Amino acid sequence: MDLILKRKYSKEGTNGTLFVFQKEIGHTIELPWKENQRSVSCIPEGKYLLRKRYSVRFKWHLELMFVENRSFILIHPANTALKELRGCIAPVTSLTGEGKGIGSRRALQKLKALVFPVFGKGEKVYLTITS
Repeated sequence: MDLILKRKYSKEGTNGTLFVFQKEIGHTIELPWKENQRSVSCIPEGKYLLRKRYSVRFKWHLELMFVENRSFILIHPANTALKELRGCIAPVTSLTGEGKGIGSRRALQKLKALVFPVFGKGEKVYLTITS
């Protein structure tokens, strides 16, 4: 399965729209682009392998693998990028500003319902990030 994230960069945050099979499935928020600096920048555009991941804090969520010079880039709930993200991606149901959105937990549940069955079949899921 291939997911596409189309980004729009701004000074206060990065907003995106997530697609699967050319159908919009939601939006995302991230930190602004700051040359891929750890903890303060969104990650570079590219194609990334996703995997299921569990943590006490976020429960079941997603992790992007093989991100250049970065680790533990997750897809987890957050509604304000500058306050709640350190380079990760947060799905949201609606965008409310630069790097801000609402309905993040609901958006993550929708995304997991889409991709977790694919993992269950032993298939790979990729996220391609573009602008």
